[in-house]
Amino acid sequence: MMIGSKVDYDISNLYIPKDGKGDNDYKKSFNITLTIIVKDKDGNVIKRYKQKSHSPTSNFIGLMLPVSYYNEVQKSWTMTNTSNSTFSYGYPNLWTMYPNTGNNYPVYIEHIMVGSGSQSNPYSAYNLALPIANGSGTGQLLYSAPNLPTGVAINGSQAYFIISQSYNNQSGGTITISEVGIILYLQLAGNAVALTSSDSILVWYDTLSSPISVGSGQSAVIYYTFSVNA
Repeated sequence: MMIGSKVDYDISNLYIPKDGKGDNDYKKSFNITLTIIVKDKDGNVIKRYKQKSHSPTSNFIGLMLPVSYYNEVQKSWTMTNTSNSTFSYGYPNLWTMYPNTGNNYPVYIEHIMVGSGSQSNPYSAYNLALPIANGSGTGQLLYSAPNLPTGVAINGSQAYFIISQSYNNQSGGTITISEVGIILYLQLAGNAVALTSSDSILVWYDTLSSPISVGSGQSAVIYYTFSVNA
């Protein structure tokens, strides 16, 4: 945790493990970093938090395989939405993840949700333990729209993309963030109506090793950096 007037987010600071052979080559690696920056009411950085992220959920694992695989083996993967209802992904219910602009679902990512609880088994998580609601009431944070990349950036031997979202505390009290999760929209192929938010799914989950406090009038920005070293 650092306190200062300015913090520059630099992808070059990401840790990439050295090759085990002892030479100067790097291993091919996939790294995810979670960064949180807290600002005061004037926009000055007062706190910076960073940790390695490594917690895909069961939903994420199921989405790793293409629908064509499920068709070929005639199997499905059980997904659980944020309302704790299950559905089958794959055979025979074909699901896609492309955006549906006609139904106000133009992106895959609904939001980066924050919460004030914790869970010991991220794999089985379907929602945050204690989600912080979007709003200005007691215990709430105002969620901005997520900031999504337009493509993958290249920096030397690294390919990476960053998703971020900001949160403003107008509740009148201090709010503590101790868990973070990425929630996606899904769209059923051939269905003209997009799924509602209650059918959204949690695909990535992290419990913070040190909870972050956001005072009244302050704001927080969360960055998820997904990086591959070639």
